[in-house]
Amino acid sequence: MANLRELKRRIGGVKNTAKITQAMKMVSAAKLKRGQRAIESARPYVLKMQEILGNVIAGIGDDYHNPLLTDREVKNITLVIVGSDKGLCGSFNANIFKMVNTFIKEDININFPTANIQLISVGNKTVSKFSKTTLDVTDNFKDVFGTLEFSSAQRIIKTFENKFVNGEVDKVYVIYNEFINVIRQEVRVEQLLPINPKKTLVKENSSKNNNRVSYIFEPNEKEIMDELLPKLLNISLWRTLLESNAAENASRMMAMDNATTNANDLVSELNLKYNKERQAAITTEMLEIVGGAEALNK
Repeated sequence: MANLRELKRRIGGVKNTAKITQAMKMVSAAKLKRGQRAIESARPYVLKMQEILGNVIAGIGDDYHNPLLTDREVKNITLVIVGSDKGLCGSFNANIFKMVNTFIKEDININFPTANIQLISVGNKTVSKFSKTTLDVTDNFKDVFGTLEFSSAQRIIKTFENKFVNGEVDKVYVIYNEFINVIRQEVRVEQLLPINPKKTLVKENSSKNNNRVSYIFEPNEKEIMDELLPKLLNISLWRTLLESNAAENASRMMAMDNATTNANDLVSELNLKYNKERQAAITTEMLEIVGGAEALNK
């Protein structure tokens, strides 16, 4: 009977766990809908910004210079690592950490063997992970995704934009999870600085540039570029945070759905085991009663 009571307690505990994971799945689904709407609104804006800059750059020529476009010898590299604030989201953070190690070993150490690497951690899990490593973490940003705002991207950019302009940092990359769909998120590595307009901007609109329309600019193309390049940097990182937020909620929703399914399967197995144990106990008791009755008759 003690074994039956233990099984009953386990069944009750697993059922409670299934209720919790189901509730977390529903919460993540609601957050995912908001995240999807936000990223679907941001993507066209970024693409339009790239189109505008692509058209402007095509008209300026090679005589235009801006600090954000400066390409120089790489001595210092900054990696902006975007993770999550909370756990229980499957392999979301593990994939980010794996990509960081892979990117450092297979890209930076090969192409820039003498470069110093600095990290900017975004998200509680990322901060916790890299605080325990030997990598140089210069800035930490916790609780970013609780109330995700555009100012969050601006605060992160301030930590490396001036360093890049002053020559203290030569390249800046961001590593994050891109939201593809509910069941698919992919880790991306993108270069934030220096901005390479010929590669990242004009390429997006090569087909359009063949029939590019000439525009009249006021005040002039160079001043417009000086105004738009910082905005492009801000909106690019903002899009990255939105992508990561949507991907995190999708990953958590799927993880909680799998956890709920596994819990329900475990409940079924425990119920079957409980019924077998109970049937065995009843059979034993009946045999004992019959044996006792026969002994009395003799």
